Parts: sequence; C-alpha cells; structure tokens
Amino acid sequence: MLSTERNERLTRFDAGTPMGELLRRYWWPVAISADLPRHDLRKVRLLGENLVLYRLARGDVHLLEDRCPHRGAALSYGIVEDNGLRCPYHGWLFDGAGACLEQPGEPDGSTFAHRVEAKAYPARELGGLVFAYLGPDPVPTLPRYDLFCWDDAIRDIGFAVVPCNFVQIMENAVDLDHVAWLHGRYSEWMAGRGHAVRIPATFAKLNREVAFEEFEHGILMRRQLHGQNTDADDWSVGHPLVFPHMLRLGGGGSSHYHLRVPIDNENTWVLWYTAWRPGGLPVPEPGPITSFEVPWRWPGGEHRVDHVEGQDIMAWVTQGRIADRSLEHLGTVDRGVILLRRMYFQAMTDVAEGRDPLGVRRGGDDVIDIPQENEKFGSGINFVRDFLTAAYPRFSPRRIEIARRYTEVGLDLGLNLTDPDRAGAAS
Repeated sequence: MLSTERNERLTRFDAGTPMGELLRRYWWPVAISADLPRHDLRKVRLLGENLVLYRLARGDVHLLEDRCPHRGAALSYGIVEDNGLRCPYHGWLFDGAGACLEQPGEPDGSTFAHRVEAKAYPARELGGLVFAYLGPDPVPTLPRYDLFCWDDAIRDIGFAVVPCNFVQIMENAVDLDHVAWLHGRYSEWMAGRGHAVRIPATFAKLNREVAFEEFEHGILMRRQLHGQNTDADDWSVGHPLVFPHMLRLGGGGSSHYHLRVPIDNENTWVLWYTAWRPGGLPVPEPGPITSFEVPWRWPGGEHRVDHVEGQDIMAWVTQGRIADRSLEHLGTVDRGVILLRRMYFQAMTDVAEGRDPLGVRRGGDDVIDIPQENEKFGSGINFVRDFLTAAYPRFSPRRIEIARRYTEVGLDLGLNLTDPDRAGAAS
C-alpha cells in the first residue's frame, strides 16, 4: 500500500514533478518511422507535452513544441519545407534546432527573427522507431539495445494507446504470477463458457518459485515452474525489465521488447516489438519493419479478452486511469512490484541530487545485448505456436510469412494461418 502522497509522486509525469524529471532523463519512442514519410509531419504527445514531429525531404527528423512562439498557433498544422517547418498562421519558418529562419511580415533588415526561437528537442531513429529526448543537457546516448539493431530478423511492431497510467502497466511487467491465472486459467474459464478464446497452454503452468534481483539494466526476473529444475532457462537465464520502461522476453526463435511510453498521466502508448529468427538462424531478406494495431476493445466498448494482450489491458485499465494504491493489499506475490516501486523512488532521489539514474548512458554506441530465455516455459516451439495464435502476433500482417519461415528451417508449427485474424481492430 502507498500513501496518497507517495502515489501522486509515483504517477505524475508533468515537467517539474519528481517522476516527470526522472522520466525526462531517458529517450522514448514517439513514432514508428514508416508512419512518417518524407516531407510530412504528425502530432505526438509525450509526458504531457504536445509536440510536432516532422521529416524533411532529405529524410532527417526533427521535433518541436507544438506551439509557435509568435502567437501560439499549433505548428502541427504547419507546412514542411526543404529546410524547416513553417507556421500556418503567419508563415514564420523554424529549423530543426528551433531557430527562426523567416518572418514574412517583418520589414527587410529586421533582426527580430534572431531573438525568437521555437522549443526544440533531440530526435533520433533506431530500429524502425523515432526516439525523443525531453530532458536537460547534456543529452545522453540513445541506447542501442540489441533487437533494434538486428537486420537479419523479421521485425514487426504491434501498438495500442491504453487509457491508464504508465506505472500500473510497468507493474504488470514484474508480476510473474498473473500469467498462469489471467492468461491460463481465465482463458480456460472463458472458453468453457463458449467464448472464442484461444487457450495458451504454455502460459498455464504455475510457478513453483520466483525471484527478482537488481542488475545493471534493471530487474532480472526468474521463475521455476512446477516440474522444472534450476537448469531450465526460466530460472538459469530469466528475463529482464529494462529500467524504466521496457520488458524483454521470448523463446523459440522469437525475441520481444514490450515498451511502455507515458503520453501523459492517464494515457500510455504501448509497443510490442518482435524480432523473429526461426530456429535461431539469421533470416535472409527479412523485409521492412512493419507495424500493426493491436485491438483491445470490441465495437461496443467492452474489453477484448480473447487474446493475451487484451487480457493484460483489461487488468491495467480496470484499475482506473490512475490506480489508487492506498486501497491495495500487497502480498508475497507482489515482491517484484514492491522492488520496482522502490527503484523508481530511488531514481527520483538520484535525479534530485544531481546523479544520473539507472539506465542513462553517456558515450559509446556499442550494441547492448539483453539476456533472454530461449526455452520460455520449457515449451520450445510450442511457445511460438501459442504466441502466434493467442497473443498480439495473431494480428500481425506478417504472421503467415513468419509461420512459413519456421517451416522452411524444419520447424513446422502445425498451424493453418491462411486467414489472419485481423477483425475488430477498434481501439
């Protein structure tokens, strides 16, 4: 249980708040690269700030506050030109650093433009995503986590906008006991009532023991399922939460990042980033990085609980836009949640005292390898079969291709995926 005051401290991300200042020390994905063509722009919102992201004709991306410093009109309705973004209201032109290049209404020889600038933020591309940094100088290094750098894997990105606070989603990432109940037993119960729910058999195994430990990237989580010994990957390797915002897991030739991006205090952009190497082998001609929306509501507004992520989102959202942690009763099962909260509060203290928090990197651009179990739940290729049919990859436009690639390396998943399930994509 947290007091109301500590809950406020944990869940408010506006500039100047302790958690807001912490989260502004990191790079955050704000767009999928393929969704931003050359000579175009789009609104984005991060940590409660309204921004405009635009790409010049030569391909580079830039990020500005979505407010013209002239009279406050939205730059997201502006005009992308060869060297910057022009405000639609009076034609003031700004470059990617925020410098004002032109003020058409001012007299020749005026130096007014030299005294005006738009607020600009660093933006970088990596692994098919556009990342932004909203914090103070010096700007940290954008971490080159391994999956973002694999060019010999099929990579696709599922996404959804979820109307709840970022922290309650992250707490789910360190809750190892929910898997067997929410995705196993609950799916079984729903199927028994006649609902069209694919039961993910590999997710239904109960934990015999779990462990959580801090390590250089965040929290390393281990589980020993009933029937397993300590040599199993789930225990001997485990899988991590990469502080402050990313979960790594996978198995059977699939590797996953679950990224959670705080739009504001009450909304989160969730990304499921997957790299597929069937049989653990490099993929020839993997094709472009693609994206797709993961549906989590039916057209009538009810939660879709017929797939793993829909079940997770139901659990996140039904806690409320911002969960009231003064009403909770934590038990032994919540050890990971307690550890994560402690790390957030410690990181807020680090920032307040002038130190870099965990995960902020300075210098170097080496690829960062993140540990991951290969035999998830001890189930081998069955994990991939369940993931393609019961989790977010069932909505991927490339799932037939992914299954075919497994067959080509001698790992037939035994699936008939001629009709991808992409119905009901309302969010």
